[in-house]
Amino acid sequence: MKPSTPSTVCVLFHVFFGSLSAVTICGNLLVIISIIYFKQLHTPTNSLILSLAVADLLVGVVAFPFSMEFSLSSCVLSENVFCKVRNNLDIPLCTASILNLCCISIDRYYAVCHPLTYRTKINVHVVMIMIVVSWSVSLLLTIGLVMAGFQQDKCEEECSIDLQFAIILGLLCIFYLPVIIMLCIYLKIFLVAQRQVRSIQGTKSGATASKMERKATKTLATVMGVFLMCWTPFFFYFSFQLLNPVSFAVIESLNWLALLNSMLNPFIYAFFYSWFRSAFRLIISGKIFQGDFSNSKLH
Repeated sequence: MKPSTPSTVCVLFHVFFGSLSAVTICGNLLVIISIIYFKQLHTPTNSLILSLAVADLLVGVVAFPFSMEFSLSSCVLSENVFCKVRNNLDIPLCTASILNLCCISIDRYYAVCHPLTYRTKINVHVVMIMIVVSWSVSLLLTIGLVMAGFQQDKCEEECSIDLQFAIILGLLCIFYLPVIIMLCIYLKIFLVAQRQVRSIQGTKSGATASKMERKATKTLATVMGVFLMCWTPFFFYFSFQLLNPVSFAVIESLNWLALLNSMLNPFIYAFFYSWFRSAFRLIISGKIFQGDFSNSKLH
């Protein structure tokens, strides 16, 4: 019989995971408010970063609490309900994140490899289409997962092979294939950037513009790299689980490592971008509520 009152360890874990959720929410809210409020940050690339921050915010608001309750299921009831809701949230939000990262890699490809046509090819309308497609696919995946759950309950034995095939296909489409595409794009960007460094050293204005684009690409490649470090172990282990059952404790630990990715992105932006640091300071200090700072020059 499960205890009616939570243990001290259980309470401490709730406080710890709750703190992670709070940091994730606050950090991504800072990114969202910064991009929406400050006109200097109204760029196609930042619109994609905004979309990624919304996905990370939803992880902090929704996925963190359900994962916390499921991980600590020895302390709570209805773990089956938490399990289903958690699975129907984690994977779609991960999909939204990785598709937004794919869009960001495409944006960086045109910015670095085709700078002359970048502003015409990657404009506001194109970025909006990218964002809508990313979230639409994520929404469709959510609906698909819910329907698959109902089918699994009705025919566990008969549908097990079809369900495994669907899971493998889903893993290929939502993680492995996009990751391969992104890695190829960033490799191409790296090779082109290396050539640009050698060819424009004599042109000061061109060198400055190219340096800014390369810095932006380096930052966003770091975001992608951190995403892969956080999510790849989970997906590898999850894929292995299809062939051989794995430890609950291990898969839960890897799931939390994956969720922590949503907390790290705001720190990456603050570390690499001085204008994000300036925006964060203005928001945290409350100055934006004392006057109109939307046209402020962020350094």
